[in-house]
Amino acid sequence: MTTTLSAPATIATTTTTSSASRSVWRHGLTAGTAAAAVTFAIAAVADAAGVSFADSSGKSIPLYGFPQLTLLFSLVGIGIAAVLGRRARHPHSAFVRTTVALTALSVVPDFRAGFDGGSIAVLVLAHVVAAAIVIPALASRLRR
Repeated sequence: MTTTLSAPATIATTTTTSSASRSVWRHGLTAGTAAAAVTFAIAAVADAAGVSFADSSGKSIPLYGFPQLTLLFSLVGIGIAAVLGRRARHPHSAFVRTTVALTALSVVPDFRAGFDGGSIAVLVLAHVVAAAIVIPALASRLRR
């Protein structure tokens, strides 16, 4: 009788984890796509207003780089959420702590690359807005 009770519990846990993982990916891709569109809009408006995304060496960030990198790092965030969802004791809080720290670290190159003040402000804004869209969407799918 004990064997009968533990087998369904194991199956239910596996199904729940698999379903939660699909939910994380689905919601993460949706949020990442929305964040990519918003960061592109931020960059396009800033570019139209005369903000230059050229660093001190003259290399410039193209406008299409904003949505591309937003999607790329959204995928990284989805992967982190999926792994923490399976392995962490408290995946929600572990994910939020990890991604907030990574977001803070992600703006460091903006300050070190030799951008002017307007460029730095827009780049930091793009990072924060993308994180504000993606992190809550993914965190809401993780167990507290």
